[in-house]
Amino acid sequence: MSPSPKKRQIAAIKGTHDILPRQARKWQRVEEIANSLFELYGYREIRTPIFEATELFQKGTGETSDIVMKEMYTFVDKGGRSLTLRPEYTPSIARAIIEHQLHLQPDPLRFYFIGPMFRYDKPQKGRYRQFHQMDVEVFNEKDPAVDAEIVEMAARLLERVKVKGAEVLVNSVGCRACRPDYHLALRQNAEKHRKEFCADCQRKIDTNPLRIFDCKVAACREIALGLPKIIDYLCEECQVHFDQFRSYLDLYELSYKVEPFLVRGLDYYTKTTFEFVSTELGAQDAILGGGRYDDMMKDFGGPDICGIGFALGMERLLQLVPDEDSPEKFVYIAWMGDAAKKEAVLIARFLRLQGVECFIEYKSRGLGNQMGRANKFGAPWGVIIGEDEVKKQSYQLKNMVTGEQKEVTREKLLTAVRND
Repeated sequence: MSPSPKKRQIAAIKGTHDILPRQARKWQRVEEIANSLFELYGYREIRTPIFEATELFQKGTGETSDIVMKEMYTFVDKGGRSLTLRPEYTPSIARAIIEHQLHLQPDPLRFYFIGPMFRYDKPQKGRYRQFHQMDVEVFNEKDPAVDAEIVEMAARLLERVKVKGAEVLVNSVGCRACRPDYHLALRQNAEKHRKEFCADCQRKIDTNPLRIFDCKVAACREIALGLPKIIDYLCEECQVHFDQFRSYLDLYELSYKVEPFLVRGLDYYTKTTFEFVSTELGAQDAILGGGRYDDMMKDFGGPDICGIGFALGMERLLQLVPDEDSPEKFVYIAWMGDAAKKEAVLIARFLRLQGVECFIEYKSRGLGNQMGRANKFGAPWGVIIGEDEVKKQSYQLKNMVTGEQKEVTREKLLTAVRND
């Protein structure tokens, strides 16, 4: 008799991951901090579809970008339309502004968003094919003071989630007036080293030499250090903007470093670029990155309004956020007998109405078993209800940390767990 075939276990798709309940608590804490902080600066949440027309990202992200050329999850739907799971967020926000004419509304064009993105890339620590980003965007505010404010807000966020040792890098990538001369000089110099570059950088020499600075290959990075710096080619307008941006960073007393080879990997960036990096992340050292994109809306056929923003990878950020050491705060309710079970339901309802988290299990178990589970769950308090407690309308309250146990009424129970 032949053995029965082994059932194939269905697992998460490569490059994706589950966020389990204990991990999700940390995510929620960071998201709550971010939401409240962004609101303090006048930002409001926006939510757009998880997929868009493919041409939106081709136009907004850039035909020669690695995202468009190699990383997008694109498919044809039943209507024959080419759709793409969003690889980044800025084009979606630009589309929403144009479609809903948000620029004609009285509200400031300041938005934030937290949600999943999709890129086909080699999975590694802190980098997934479905990953999550925190995104912040400002439109129609041209002053370099806004650039500095958004960097200061990012620094404040990292401070509030207790990330230490992050370094701020800043640069300017010029504009459409001054960048062509720089591109020409960069391409000519890079051409001299073509054979020394990796195959990908050889392609970038022809398509967009600025992206050579994004390469992670050590030999390419070494060559790149000798290439022309864009900061030496800035027009007067870009130079003034960069100088004023830095003056506002100084006003905030923010420590930063001018990194002349800092570029963003997307076509739409102009003038200000910035990045927060950490040595604790290894090769993928960027925590967040952003910059200005003053031509994007116009390129989309929308109003001629400027923009600036940043994106932060949640998975990378959470590697740096320390675990919360504060204990769980909830009440485990143990019961014995049908009457006690009903009383436990009422007590649970009473506590929840008062804003106290509590947990009750409905499978019949012995008292020792239930209290053991309360310990395993990390409950600081246990409430014990049996027949006597139902008759007296008072309950045994046990401190699960010290082992101390006392009899309390419903009101004293509430007071005791609230004051913990």
